[in-house]
Amino acid sequence: MLRLQSPLPERYRDSSPEALDAMIAAAKATLGQRLFILGHHYQRDEVMKWADARGDSYRLSVLAQERPEADYIVFCGVHFMAESADILTSAHQAVILPDLNAGCSMADMADVEEVSEAWDALSEVIDTDRLVPITYMNSSAALKAFVGEHGGAVCTSTNAREILDWAFTRGDKVLFFPDQHLGRNTGIAMGYTHDDMRVWNPRLELGGLTEQECQDSTFLLWKGHCSVHQRFTPAHVAAFRAEHPDGIVIAHPECSHDICSIADQVGSTDFIIRAVEAAPVGATMAIATEIHLVNRLAAETPDKTIVSLDPLVCPCSTMFRIDGPHLAWILENLVDGNVLNRITVDPDTTAWAKVSLQRMLDITQGHPEMASGRQE
Repeated sequence: MLRLQSPLPERYRDSSPEALDAMIAAAKATLGQRLFILGHHYQRDEVMKWADARGDSYRLSVLAQERPEADYIVFCGVHFMAESADILTSAHQAVILPDLNAGCSMADMADVEEVSEAWDALSEVIDTDRLVPITYMNSSAALKAFVGEHGGAVCTSTNAREILDWAFTRGDKVLFFPDQHLGRNTGIAMGYTHDDMRVWNPRLELGGLTEQECQDSTFLLWKGHCSVHQRFTPAHVAAFRAEHPDGIVIAHPECSHDICSIADQVGSTDFIIRAVEAAPVGATMAIATEIHLVNRLAAETPDKTIVSLDPLVCPCSTMFRIDGPHLAWILENLVDGNVLNRITVDPDTTAWAKVSLQRMLDITQGHPEMASGRQE
């Protein structure tokens, strides 16, 4: 998806970190309770230190919804997260993304036109009344709306199993997007096998499948992935365990099944944070997720050794875009009354996206993670 961010004025590009901090601090003080800054776990430290709340995207959107006094929700994350916040917050609240180029490559791997085309193609070979679409939270508002309109639900990496259990009370098959790995890992944990699954490639006719494969499959997994989580390999696990025989490997379920099947623990970002907290003093842990979170956990847990499973892993290139200069630029403009980079979702998309989100909430009612908004 093409998004164009205008170049920053020279004043912000050339300022020292200390000068930027002074700008941000002054703007925050001026705006007071009218401003609420959200920081996703994968953000740079130079941004996270200014966040009024930090967490996963859904939790942050819920927190924004609970702050009606905040006129400006500055979301230090990526585009789909800001969309979710706009869907959940009130009309008087402006949701702002400091850098419009901060997208999500995985979310962009499934757009609503491609999913609609897939649905139409599948309707020619299977009964789509028995096909339930499930979209990961890491998807556009348009996809959430498509799912709402077609009888499906949103899921997170925490509640994916509950959502899939529900889906199979409604139909015989699921179309799961945009992340194939979360769908595969969850399905296998439920007792299904690789033979029950096929990958749908939107670049190929009928997803690259035969009619019989479409009819025989229980899981149709969209060919999408997280570019960071897909980097981890079994060789990384072997190297870590050779050096640390008693070490603990924790993987995010966006990693491939090859990794998740041999990790000691698998879970969402919030699960990873809690697993680190719960580990015994002196534990050595290798974590297969985005490097900013890993480094932050290492810094905040000095009584344990926390490392990335891949020592050479790169940061999420789109999460990495939001920095001190962009944040200072956005905030100083807000002080001057200029709302830049506002993210808005049209009313029809918002209405149907809320349907799919509400289904998720209804399905997982009473789930402790849903109550706190901790999910991905």
